[in-house]
Amino acid sequence: MLPVAGQATRRRILQRSALGFGGLACASLLHQSHSRASGAEGLHHPARAKRVIFLFQSGGPSQLDLFDYKPELRQKHGQELPAEVRMGQRLTAMSGNQATLPLVSSPFGFQQHGDSGAWLSDLLPRTAAIADDLCFIRSMHTPSINHGPGVMFMQTGSQFPGRPSIGAWLDYGLGTENENLPAYVVMVSKDQGGQPLMSTLWGSGFLPSRHQGSQFRPGPEPVLYVNNPAGLDQADKRRMLNSLQQLHQHDLREVGGVDRQLETQIAQHELAFRM
Repeated sequence: MLPVAGQATRRRILQRSALGFGGLACASLLHQSHSRASGAEGLHHPARAKRVIFLFQSGGPSQLDLFDYKPELRQKHGQELPAEVRMGQRLTAMSGNQATLPLVSSPFGFQQHGDSGAWLSDLLPRTAAIADDLCFIRSMHTPSINHGPGVMFMQTGSQFPGRPSIGAWLDYGLGTENENLPAYVVMVSKDQGGQPLMSTLWGSGFLPSRHQGSQFRPGPEPVLYVNNPAGLDQADKRRMLNSLQQLHQHDLREVGGVDRQLETQIAQHELAFRM
């Protein structure tokens, strides 16, 4: 790349300087406005939640063995699955060759705990001690019986890819109190051969991409591309971002001043710099 100083005229210097000043102002406005909740203006009640920790255990123990007590299932253990329950649903590869479909209840005991009388498995003695601090949702179900669509439904509310994840919606609705850190971060356990987790599970779908999750990885570089390469200091990085913003501002002018994806890229670059 040729140095800019070697090909600059007075007119071009003034033009690029104006774009640079506009880019700096735009970046400042963008990161301030984007840190606030995009959907908060339409709320019919004040948001009280400050933070959410969502633990999703793909391939974890069945809820039937933990906190979803089924007394009638225990009574009918070993009986054939009634036709009205199956409702003509086709058998999958896992059960397609079975001659019978017997009902199977949990082999573990259940007891009621706390003032709420919550039913918990004997596998969870420590959880049982805080039963009154927990809220159990037993009414949720999915239209799919397979892992992949079920996991997608759990994270996005749809068994098909393309919808915003629950974390993206929370970022959209609540925003962040810290402008120097991502509002939505994701940590994935080390792969032990279980169900694969795809980035669409913490994606933003049709929402602006700034609401997608930022994955934190184990090792010396938890967030990719945040650390400066060897020999590049913060001043150099700042100059690079200023030049990049000038190019972005030029592109914005070419498209009439509105490009949500480009605005998001500018805001993400600035966030990475502050991190």
